[in-house]
Amino acid sequence: MKNKTDFENLKWSRREFLQTIGMGTLAFLIGCRLNDQTFPSQKRKPPNIIVILSDDHGYGALGCQGNWDIPTPHIDSLAQNGVRFTNGYVTAPLCSPTRAGLLTGRCQQRFGHEFNPAPIAVASGTFGLPLDQKTFADYLREAGYATGIVGKWHLGQTPDFYPQRRGFDEFFGFLPGAHKYTNPSKDNRNPIFRGSEIVTEEEYLTSAFTREALSFIERHKDEPFFLYLPFNAIHSPLDAQEKDLEFFTHLKTPKMQKWAAMLKSLDDAVGSVLSKIRETGLEKDTLIFFLGDNGGYPVDDINPNGALRGRKGDMFEGGIRIPYLMQWKGHLLPGMVYDKPVSSLDILPTAVAAVGGIFASNLEGVNLIPYLEGDDPGTPHEKLFWRLGKKSAARVGDWKLVRNGDGTEQLFNLASDIGEENDMASANIEKLEELKSAYNEWDANNIEPKWIDGRQIRQNKRKK
Repeated sequence: MKNKTDFENLKWSRREFLQTIGMGTLAFLIGCRLNDQTFPSQKRKPPNIIVILSDDHGYGALGCQGNWDIPTPHIDSLAQNGVRFTNGYVTAPLCSPTRAGLLTGRCQQRFGHEFNPAPIAVASGTFGLPLDQKTFADYLREAGYATGIVGKWHLGQTPDFYPQRRGFDEFFGFLPGAHKYTNPSKDNRNPIFRGSEIVTEEEYLTSAFTREALSFIERHKDEPFFLYLPFNAIHSPLDAQEKDLEFFTHLKTPKMQKWAAMLKSLDDAVGSVLSKIRETGLEKDTLIFFLGDNGGYPVDDINPNGALRGRKGDMFEGGIRIPYLMQWKGHLLPGMVYDKPVSSLDILPTAVAAVGGIFASNLEGVNLIPYLEGDDPGTPHEKLFWRLGKKSAARVGDWKLVRNGDGTEQLFNLASDIGEENDMASANIEKLEELKSAYNEWDANNIEPKWIDGRQIRQNKRKK
């Protein structure tokens, strides 16, 4: 096995690429290239929508992104059969605000959802995705879709904010930001819900979520459906199944072995979902997205963020650039690699456009289909911005401004410095000011956070 545990090499060799996609797919791609990269026009049936979200994943933690020690063949197949976005971003380096942006199609700073909600012990009715914000599920339910969420919610823990009051017909999962995996119902402070009812769950949590996702697909296979599948894997705590640990005894430490086994369990879960879609004859009628919610944490010698600087919580690329895949068989070119910047905000408008729905004019994402089909040669996002308290960032073209929590500012050119090692702020004052001006223009339309960071609330409570 290749010794690339740190995932530093994010580029595939020609041989590895051909082995992954196969010569037949390569010939198809060449033919499409000669045909202006457009897919033959055909009448489209409104697709089912599946959005799979992994937790604390990291940009480099997939085979198709350069991770060779931990096979992820099922997730990689989405890249082989669809699109891999190499410049895919989420709207925050933390769990809850990222989800708020994803499910509304809007920058979460516009409506004050800037931090993780506080724990239920100190939460008030204000903690959660604001009730005046329309969600992904609202849009698709209006379009006649059955809507379901299986997994981690993390958008409010009081009844007003429950998923079934935010457009979802069905909910199986938990409400806060993390959960144990083995014997999940033994965590009395963090129950597993089916709808609004607490249920007993004894199966390993990733497997339980897989079971429920397959059930949802089976029950709704004869009608259009939207399945939001936010796994809590590979978020802490490190907790793996013995059957998965057996594959990773070559890794040096128990922590690394557990982390790798959790990733394998996640990959197997995605494989089960993809198999179910094929078995039910829905593969060409289902638009699937896979992405991480933010960067990951290093685990001993494993750096899940690959060559990127930083990690979860940072405004460097390692905190906000994530694995981002999209598959719609029969409609998008297989094996496409798309290098222009895209955002998690784009998933909602892309899905709604695909089903023929109408979305509000205040959405800040774009429909990606015209860019992928070659109808729009432009760039989905010339500018992207982030704010998390005292930390912020701006990307304009290939240039990126990072404002750290201590007030310092750094400037990088991502085209030549993906690892953000060479601070060019002092040598490019004019470019620095340009990005600062662009950020301030965006920030002028934001509001103050509706609550402070949950960690700060806990600290304040301990001081009293």
